[in-house]
Amino acid sequence: EVQLVESGGGSVQAGGSLRLSCVASGSTLNNYGMGWFRQASGKEREGVACISMNGGTAYPASVKGRFTISKDNAKNTLYLQMDSLKPEDTAMYYCAAKLFGLCGLNTRNFDDWGRGTQVTVSS
Repeated sequence: EVQLVESGGGSVQAGGSLRLSCVASGSTLNNYGMGWFRQASGKEREGVACISMNGGTAYPASVKGRFTISKDNAKNTLYLQMDSLKPEDTAMYYCAAKLFGLCGLNTRNFDDWGRGTQVTVSS
């Protein structure tokens, strides 16, 4: 089991940028598939980015071209660069991991979760 702690959330205006970080402890991320998810008030949790062990990535159409996921195995840290933010990106953002996992945008693809960091985008 790996422990995950997210940071980097905050309040920004539409068009702005934020970079989220997820620091892992208890295990190295070299052998983990990782993902970022978000959950807006009253809505289901949805995947916004994933990265496989070999670096393959995937994004849903809603964020493709605006969000970029990356992983620094040496720092045991996952990142989500979010540009051109929109009010509809407002949500709690969660980091997730699965040992030997593939890149997937479904919550069922992941076993370990952080507690989240809030992102609020104002118009």
